[in-house]
Amino acid sequence: MEESSKSYVKPSSVLPTEEFTETEMLLHWNKYAQRLGEKGLKIMESLLLINDPTLNGTVITLELPNEGSKLDFESQINGLLGHLKGHLHNHDITIEIVVNEAVQTKRTFSDQDRYNRLLEINPNIELLRSTFGLDLHT
Repeated sequence: MEESSKSYVKPSSVLPTEEFTETEMLLHWNKYAQRLGEKGLKIMESLLLINDPTLNGTVITLELPNEGSKLDFESQINGLLGHLKGHLHNHDITIEIVVNEAVQTKRTFSDQDRYNRLLEINPNIELLRSTFGLDLHT
């Protein structure tokens, strides 16, 4: 009698928990950010793109530059979690936010900074720039 009076709880094993890679997670993370931007939610889009999140098992860690950005992010976290859990087929995913005021965002680099980084990756960029007489606007 005692067993039948307990409410039925759906076993968590029914929810998918497929493995996924950091690359797959980043792909869906960026797609979600792009979709938010297209809907006009530019603040949330920029928070998602401020740094690349890292993956450790099913825990996604994102560093944000201040407490205010963390609060903004947390107010919209459920939509992102739903998107990631559905597209990656894993309902164990959690997101951890770390506030690091020393974080430099990807978007603060000047054209010269970006060019220097590309030059490190591929020195042929200089040949391309000089051949076509290209100039950096800084």
